Amino acid sequence: MASSLTSNDFQEGVDDEDAGRGLVSDENALQKHVAFFDRNNDGIIYPWETFQGFRAIGAGYLLSLASAFLINLGLSRKTRPGKAFSLETLMLGVEVKNIHMAKHGSDSGVYDSKGRFVSWKFEEIFAKFALTHSDALTSDELKAMLKANREPKDYRGWVASWTEWITLYNLCKDNEGLLKKETIRGVYDGSLFQQMEREKLAAADFSQSIIALAFVALFHLIKVLGFPSWCFKCAD
Repeated sequence: MASSLTSNDFQEGVDDEDAGRGLVSDENALQKHVAFFDRNNDGIIYPWETFQGFRAIGAGYLLSLASAFLINLGLSRKTRPGKAFSLETLMLGVEVKNIHMAKHGSDSGVYDSKGRFVSWKFEEIFAKFALTHSDALTSDELKAMLKANREPKDYRGWVASWTEWITLYNLCKDNEGLLKKETIRGVYDGSLFQQMEREKLAAADFSQSIIALAFVALFHLIKVLGFPSWCFKCAD
């Protein structure tokens, strides 16, 4: 599942090492990354929307259920600081505009502290870890990257990073077990999720068309064979 993104699809991170880089959109890359799961576009992602999003990209029921609960439980309070305990907070909504507040440690650093895309950090992933293929990561290379990104005693960050990347690998690896660079790039602004949903819908439409054609063929076969009189003769 490849993505035809260009560098202009991202909002570049601006920090000391990226001084002088311009912003290319008002909405930062991290917001775009999660906006796919805001199914009704109201700026808040509830657990049932996370579930729907995972199902839309082809995840199974158990993975979708677990992701919906754990992701929203982990991110809700971080993205809604100062919210008093209420029925609304119990609904575990995640505010898209504040998603940068939920950024965890031990990550790749491709998003900066404000949720902007830092292109040199993205390229660094492949310069350091893509040893077999320059434009893809193998399973072992992915695990090496995760290990290298670990911050001391940041156990939550370790688990969060491992869960994110292993889920991505299992859903998006190609037939050779490679996680392609363009696929990873598409994840960072959410465009890959939209593409996966389109592909899943197209596959479902194709399956329905095949089933419909099979029923039409069966109907014509029955007519040719003379059903139901032919069936009754066989029964005798």
